[in-house]
Amino acid sequence: MACQPQCGFTLIELLIAVVIIGIIAGIAYPNYTRYLERSTRTDAHTALLQAASEMERCYANRYRYDDCGISSPLSAAGHYTIRVENNRSSEGGYLLTAVANRPDGCNDNLTLNARGVRLPEACW
Repeated sequence: MACQPQCGFTLIELLIAVVIIGIIAGIAYPNYTRYLERSTRTDAHTALLQAASEMERCYANRYRYDDCGISSPLSAAGHYTIRVENNRSSEGGYLLTAVANRPDGCNDNLTLNARGVRLPEACW
């Protein structure tokens, strides 16, 4: 009998390839989810800063925040709803709050007030 060359992969080689792919996926997936959370939070940051700009523009015309509002209550990508509270006597002006429409990895709502205070700091 003549010895024939072996064709294909052995079971061990296939298992090693599956383990390597599993390790790479185990490292990549958590990083990818954190990246997605940061990108949705960037949507909130942009919406809050745009709303603050609209509020300041209104204040420059009327010298008060009472009649001021924002053009759209949703962020550009629709991940957040922006709420406005005018005449905050203790804060002096307004408080903008970005409420997540779905979980974003940050446990609290993002806020920005007329003095530029951004909370919670860990999510900015």
